[in-house]
Amino acid sequence: MKTALVLIKRNVKLFFKDKGMFFTALITPAILLVLYVTFLGNVYRNSFESGFPQGIMISSEVLDSLVGTQLVSSILAVSCVTVAFCSNFLMVQDRANGTVKDLLIAPVSTSTLSLSYYFATLISTLMICFTATALCLVYIAIVGWYLSFVDVLLLLLDTFILVLFGTALSSVISFFLSTQGQISAVGTIISAGYGFICGAYMPISSFGEGLQTAVMFLPGTYGTSLLRNHAMRGALAELQEQGMPSQAIDGLKDMLDCNIYFFDNSVSAPVMYAVLAISVVALVGIYVLLNKFKKK
Repeated sequence: MKTALVLIKRNVKLFFKDKGMFFTALITPAILLVLYVTFLGNVYRNSFESGFPQGIMISSEVLDSLVGTQLVSSILAVSCVTVAFCSNFLMVQDRANGTVKDLLIAPVSTSTLSLSYYFATLISTLMICFTATALCLVYIAIVGWYLSFVDVLLLLLDTFILVLFGTALSSVISFFLSTQGQISAVGTIISAGYGFICGAYMPISSFGEGLQTAVMFLPGTYGTSLLRNHAMRGALAELQEQGMPSQAIDGLKDMLDCNIYFFDNSVSAPVMYAVLAISVVALVGIYVLLNKFKKK
């Protein structure tokens, strides 16, 4: 246990000491926030306005809050996974420059070493993603705050679970990588493609029927929906207070992926949490088995 703690501390310190790895991971959520606000803000706003029933006047503050919370939920849904790949760069770098061989010369088991990389990546990613969450909450406060204290706690819980998932996924994929070029290429692919398949960039409701069915088998989809629900719940409630019919609210929730359906069956929040938890356990188990198999 003491050896594992020493290795975890070593990995975390090296990650934050390497300015390239640290700033690459930290700047990802900030860049996404700027890009989303600049390019997608008006798209989301027009989408909301076109979906509102005729004759209902909605305050600009509520509309800004709806746009802002949708942007924030998208940013966090993507960042919790992409930042984990940046944080896991150290594991591949140690493998590429032979540091892993030096560490294994000491009386350190392969499982201890692999788990130390996992927990170090988890700690680094959590620190960055919670910082990004704080920045996103500041942005929501500027555009229109309708979050309750419980909503904020649930957003932090969603971020924590998604970071667990992102760390486990990146650890399994990074296990098969042995050069810095490979992890850079994989990180680029994940950054470009993950946002689409998890419903962060485009709502799943806008996909074709076959693609909608396919993405419902991906755990990240449920993480995005949880963030949507908890980030937008206050603004949607205020929308109803201002006279929006409940049927129109349900339509918005379907359009925004707050309500998601698995083969026409509505998926509840506890089920979403269960899917993510099972996925994390399964991926960590696969990661441990891969390391044990490699040792043999």
